[in-house]
Formats: sequence, C-alpha cells, structure tokens
Amino acid sequence: MQNHFQLTDLEFEAQFKSSNLDPELFTHEAHLRLAWIHINKYGIKQACNNIENQLKSFVAHVGAKDKYHQTITIVAIKAVNYFIEKSKSNNFKDFINENPKLMNSFKELVNSHYTFDVFTSQIARKEFIEPDLTPFN
Repeated sequence: MQNHFQLTDLEFEAQFKSSNLDPELFTHEAHLRLAWIHINKYGIKQACNNIENQLKSFVAHVGAKDKYHQTITIVAIKAVNYFIEKSKSNNFKDFINENPKLMNSFKELVNSHYTFDVFTSQIARKEFIEPDLTPFN
C-alpha cells in the first residue's frame, strides 16, 4: 500500500479535484483508488466524466500534460468497475488486495482487450478507442 492512504477517501478526492494533491502521491494505485471512489459515489458514467476532466486539469497544473492518455484513463475506470461488480469489498484496500491483476498485471490486462499496443498509440492517447477484442463491461 502506498502513501496516498495517509488521506481519507474524501480528502484524497477533494485534493485531486482541486489539483492540490502532491503529484508524488498520484501513483498507479492512486489512479485506481480515484476510480473506485468515483464509481462508488457517482456511478460509472459520471466517474468517467469526472476523472477525465479532473485528470486533464491535474496534469496541466503539475506540468505533465504529455502524461495524459485518454484511452488508458477510460479503460482503467471501466476495468475497476468490472472488478467492483464482482467484489465483496467495501473499501479500496480490501478491493485492491482482492483484485491484484489491477496492480500487478494492468498492462497485460488492458492489452488483452486490444489487437494493438494501446499504450503506445498516439491516437489512443488523444481519443478514447473502444477495445476491439473484448469490451470491459
């Protein structure tokens, strides 16, 4: 578990939304936690909208616009949602322990839904591309 857990879910969500979160705390696990929080509070559709807008604002604020990847952002949220629907956990720490693929095999998990490397695609970086093998539902 990582340092973003020094913040409650409410603090973490608020600091991210206002772009006041320490960028060093915004790890891959923190991305997943943000998705988990938003899906549980707002539902999948609103979670996608919220995170997309907030993440664009956050990366602009910290000078890392080139790090933003539209497809990976949406796919990560959809993957978290997929695992939430099968989960028995009621908090993120238990959820991530229950679903280690999201942490340990994320790239392989995502690439298994595409016939191309979505991580290196410049088009996928700028616009969402639906999986062309198996959708995240």
